[in-house]
Amino acid sequence: MEPFLLARPDAVLVATGVRATYSDAGQAVAALRAWRDGASGADDSATAQTRAAESTPRSGESPAPRLIVGALPFDPREPAALWRPETAMHTAGPWRPAALPELPGVRVIREMPSAAEHIARVTKLVEQLGDPANELRKVVAARSMVLEAQEPLDPEVLAGHLLTRHPSASVYVVDLTVAGRPGEILLGATPEVLVARHGDRVSLHPLAGTLPRRADPDADAAQARELLSSVKNNDEHAFVIEWIRQQLEPVCAELHIPDAPELLSTEQVWHLATPIHGVLRDPSTTALDLALLLHPTPAVNGTPFGAALDAILADEPHRGFYGGAVGWCAEDGDGEWVVAIRGAELAADRRTLRASAGGGIVAASDPRAELAETTAKFRTLLGALDCHVPED
Repeated sequence: MEPFLLARPDAVLVATGVRATYSDAGQAVAALRAWRDGASGADDSATAQTRAAESTPRSGESPAPRLIVGALPFDPREPAALWRPETAMHTAGPWRPAALPELPGVRVIREMPSAAEHIARVTKLVEQLGDPANELRKVVAARSMVLEAQEPLDPEVLAGHLLTRHPSASVYVVDLTVAGRPGEILLGATPEVLVARHGDRVSLHPLAGTLPRRADPDADAAQARELLSSVKNNDEHAFVIEWIRQQLEPVCAELHIPDAPELLSTEQVWHLATPIHGVLRDPSTTALDLALLLHPTPAVNGTPFGAALDAILADEPHRGFYGGAVGWCAEDGDGEWVVAIRGAELAADRRTLRASAGGGIVAASDPRAELAETTAKFRTLLGALDCHVPED
């Protein structure tokens, strides 16, 4: 199995090998609880498919503590890609690949749907969202681009290029074999932390409300001010924050949520962001418990939860792990999970990628502006591949 990599700006986790696999996130939670309670045979769950002998650690590695790593799919009802690794290396500071060779040429071969079809879909959603009789208030509409490389891509080399271009992002690489997709890889560079748990402290940094960056500094500053004052984008952001509040209040004795969002920038876009901090009521609540409680947030799904999820599944190609979550959880409950956006799924042939990008649609959305937002988000990955983003 390819190494699991989650390289956040302040810490890096690399995990290799497989001791037990969990395609059901519930089984992974059960294993964590069994480890906490000292139960024997915790790896022998109903979905544990592999149990390897302990390997000899490589230089800089040690036998992994009881740890679960991997990814959750966008649709919580689908198989997860979670496993207990044989070895893991968790270090402070940024990750730097040993070498960074050039990537092969890559081109876009298909858009799903086309730009015109995406505009038509968003136009229809705006009409539905403006109907007082419709329970939907926000739906995240996504589109995909299929890319083809001239030669096979090395996932870790591509991750290195993403990190070089986006040093403040969380870069991730996850093997999807456990989810029934042998050899396929999920990778990307996300700006969004779903949730982190250290001791009884919980933190997250949801993003919702976006405008593309501008090349001219004055125009870019004006774009940031426009986003911060935009009623449409603030309403979109508020849906996310209120849902997170409802999810976390039952499990947090303290919850600190600022009254208004702040600006967060990437190379391509401005976001509205809200840093949230809490203290758990029950310290046995793990990072994976919290990730499952929060995922998928209205930032990648919509609101109300069930109606938005149904609308997405009815209108879009299979999202797979786009909009899912990537992370880890240790036996003491600590862990970190990020939102799987600004990336792609790399096929087993290592030459075909499907990149996805979406935007939150509300009643005040402008369909052409929403198309431009997805185009800007595609540039995170396509820029690292030196691949041209098709004009809208």
